[in-house]
Amino acid sequence: MTDHAARAPEGHRERVRFYLLDHRTPTGKAIDVALLALNTVFVGVFVAQTYALSAAARSLLWDAEVVIAAVFLVEYVLRLYGARDRFGEFTDPYAAVDLLSILPTLAVLLLPIPAIVTVTGFLRAVRIVRVLRFYRFTQDEEFFFGTVSVQSLRVTKLLLTVLVLFFVSAGLFYGVEVRTNPDIGNFGDAFYYVVVALTTVGFGDITPVTRAGRWVTVAAVLTAIILVPWQASKIVREWTRKETVDVTCPDCGLTGHDPNASHCKACGHVIYQEFDGREG
Repeated sequence: MTDHAARAPEGHRERVRFYLLDHRTPTGKAIDVALLALNTVFVGVFVAQTYALSAAARSLLWDAEVVIAAVFLVEYVLRLYGARDRFGEFTDPYAAVDLLSILPTLAVLLLPIPAIVTVTGFLRAVRIVRVLRFYRFTQDEEFFFGTVSVQSLRVTKLLLTVLVLFFVSAGLFYGVEVRTNPDIGNFGDAFYYVVVALTTVGFGDITPVTRAGRWVTVAAVLTAIILVPWQASKIVREWTRKETVDVTCPDCGLTGHDPNASHCKACGHVIYQEFDGREG
């Protein structure tokens, strides 16, 4: 679909809002692809910074982090500027994640050195929320590459939920354990521990040594118990719904019957659905 097939509004604010939400025009698709790529790099920079690197590599990663954070700050401001309800946009969970993802970088740039030292642990833990920005790309069935089915979108959200749970838990565990736990030297060590803990394998080669680390583990396990089955149940319901036909019984009003049903499964009234006898 071209730009003239889905025209942007005339006003400046409306045009800004249109292109930030649009998935169909070339401009809207380009913005989506660019933001998705930058977010992937943003998360990768966080992970890479937890490893032992040369001074030149660390400087390069920091420059990349600052540039990408500046782009996301501009995006955040533009979303507020173009929103019909600015307070609603400000309090939107996606907007909150957008802001939280860049706050640590902005704090390092703007806060005085003593203040940075006092919040170093907090900043290290908060920076992993960058991975939550990926949820912005699953708000609806339209993507820059086309439209997907509701079932595909729910499967994507389930996989994303598992990955986000692992990443956020690992980031928080790394943040609270890295200074005191000799077994946690980088993000990979924390990620390994979280995967082993949440899958209930429990090798015991890495264990939390701080109270905060134990609470992060408890919170991660409880979150996994609640969120993963909840997302999976949506997929199961969608599969079950696809096995029925949207036919309403004229007698009792029940909607949704088996494809080859001739009688209502609730009251027994004859409905005589037509179906291809070669199927099933």
